[in-house]
Order: sequence, then C-alpha cells, then structure tokens
Amino acid sequence: MSFYNFEAPNLEEEDMHYMKLALIEAKKALEEDEIPIGAIVVCKNRIIGRGYNLTERFNDVTAHAEMQAFTSAAQTIGGKYLRDCTLYVTIEPCVMCAGASYWTQISRIVYGAREEKRGFISKESSLLHPKTVLKGGVLAEECGKLMQDFFAKKR
Repeated sequence: MSFYNFEAPNLEEEDMHYMKLALIEAKKALEEDEIPIGAIVVCKNRIIGRGYNLTERFNDVTAHAEMQAFTSAAQTIGGKYLRDCTLYVTIEPCVMCAGASYWTQISRIVYGAREEKRGFISKESSLLHPKTVLKGGVLAEECGKLMQDFFAKKR
C-alpha cells in the first residue's frame, strides 16, 4: 500500500480529494462487474486502507467496500480501533457497515450519494458510535451516477 500525505487548505477540499480516490476504488469494482462502491480510510492525511465491493468474487455478502477498507486499515496500523480516522465511501453505508464502523470507533464517515433503499440512515440512524461525525453529499452526483449506470445495464 502506498502512503502519501495530502493536506488541503480546508476540510471541504480535503473531503473532495479523498472522495475522488474512493471513486477510483468504485471504478475497480465496476471493472469486475461488482456493485461500484469504493472506500478508503484516511488517518492524519495518510491513506491507511482501501476497498471496493468484492461480494461476487468472494461469494460473500459481507465483502462490502467499507469492510475491506476497515480490514486493510486495521492491518496497516496494527490495531482494530480507527480513532482519528475518516472513512470515505462513495455510497451511504448499509446497516452492517455502519455497525462495523461503530466497533472501529472511527471519527468521521464521509459518503457521496444516499442509498435510499439499503442505507443505514433510513433503517436505523443511531448505529454510529456517539463520537462519529457523519457527512454526506460529497461528489454525490458522480457517486450516484456510477450506481445508476451499473443497475441500468443490469436491467
């Protein structure tokens, strides 16, 4: 895993920068005919985890982008807690991934587009750790379009 530091003049620019990198992960999923969701975990301006959906490849319903990124980040730092870290994910997390984020104690979750049907907000918005800050809508149009185009081709 390559590490590099990135510091933006403000949090808004930083969020957009890292969401673009999460979109690159989502496009990897798309190339493998997986649902195009990508995620990265950032700690102190370093990417410490990456992931994209691998549910078809692994025949595993738990192989979501966020879960892959959490596992990668935990291996990188040698611990299960992701305090002082941010998860960037192209689509609002599902209940399972929101629950997993609770156990990581991640500081922030930044997502792109809402997931009205399967996103955790419409199911149970209190799943996050009390100290986790949630921010949505970062590059939402671009993130949502990947999903829309993917499912339009499937129909």
